[in-house]
This record gives sequence, structure tokens and C-alpha cells, in this order.
Amino acid sequence: MASSPGDWYQSLPPVCKAWGTACMASAVASQLGMIDLSMFHWSLPLVIKKFQIWRLVTNFCFLGRFSFPFVVRMMMIARYGVFLEQQTFAGRTADFLWMLLITGGVLLPVPTLFPSVSFSPFAGASLAFALLYLWSRENPNANTSIMGMVSMKAFYLPWGMMALTMVMGGSVVPDFLGVMAGHLYYFL
Repeated sequence: MASSPGDWYQSLPPVCKAWGTACMASAVASQLGMIDLSMFHWSLPLVIKKFQIWRLVTNFCFLGRFSFPFVVRMMMIARYGVFLEQQTFAGRTADFLWMLLITGGVLLPVPTLFPSVSFSPFAGASLAFALLYLWSRENPNANTSIMGMVSMKAFYLPWGMMALTMVMGGSVVPDFLGVMAGHLYYFL
């Protein structure tokens, strides 16, 4: 157990540490007006025509401005992402990164394939939800709860979190896309 926040941060595995740090930095920078988010969002035409290849990565590094959903997504990375990187993919950091690349690759073409549906130009929330889904598939019988209030088996946690998103008035589209990407990775 880490004795300080610095010790906890140092104990994080490399991929989750880098991704979580990028998400926190982008939230702080956007909250303070230091960055223009239009330089980071996903846009296939800008990637192809203007060769702005950083968008392949940066659109996953913004989970939103500081809010309750932002905190929940960061907790997904810190809990489920770290568990997957340290346990399921123990000693196989490249495999964990490959999983993120595959699930991210599933998420990237969705806005282009379904232009009539309104999607966020940032896929970080969906990728974080994919971690939750994959953790729930790896530990289906683990006892867990939503916010310490509703207990359930881990297998049902993604659906419970979607219900919480709906109750709070949020869109479940990013959550569902995360489940879809995680499901494709898990079963293929």
C-alpha cells in the first residue's frame, strides 16, 4: 500500500500512468484555457488530408473537463486499467498496449461509419469504459458495487454503470461503444 500520493503514482504501471497523466494534463489545460481542443479531437479528414496523425492518439487523452463523469473515467483507468495491466497482462506491457490499440482502432472509425449519429470527437471515455468491460469479463464472479450502494457480480457492472449514466442524464453512447470495442477484443 502506498504511503503517499507520490508513492501511489510511482507504483502505477507505465501505460496507465502515461495515459492517466495525459488525461489529467489535458483536463487541467482545457479547464485553464491553455489548449484549443480542436487541435486534439478525432477528424479523419484532418488526419488524411493535413497529415495530423497526432489525432490518432490525442483524441483518447481527453475525458472531459473536471466533472463527476471525468472523475469516474479516471477511476476506471486507475482501478480497472491498472488491474488489467498488473494482473491480466502481468509482465506483458506490450500486450496491454496492443489491447488498447485494438480497442482504440475499433472506436476510431465509428463516427465516420455512422455520420448521422452524434458522437463525441473524443474517444477517451469509450476506451476507459472498454477497460471496465474487459475487467468484468476477466473477473465475472467478483463481488463489486456501484458507488458502494448497489452490489452485484462484476459481470453486470458495465450495465449497471450504463444505468447510472442514464439516471444522471448522460449519454450512454460512449459507454456502449466501449462495451462494443471491449467485446470485440475479448471474443476475437
